[in-house]
Amino acid sequence: MEKEYGMNDIVEMKKQHPCGSRLFRITRLGADIKIRCEQCGRVVMMPRRDFEKRMKSVK
Repeated sequence: MEKEYGMNDIVEMKKQHPCGSRLFRITRLGADIKIRCEQCGRVVMMPRRDFEKRMKSVK
């Protein structure tokens, strides 16, 4: 079953960011997904396929 997510949703990832947070906000959707760490503000961009594998849940 595919997880539903959209712009400005907060998602929990399977692995934590080096700053210690697992929560990220989605800031761009498309073939690539851009997410921003909720704790330190670092921006990460990754292909949609990788994002869907690494995402644990939508908050």
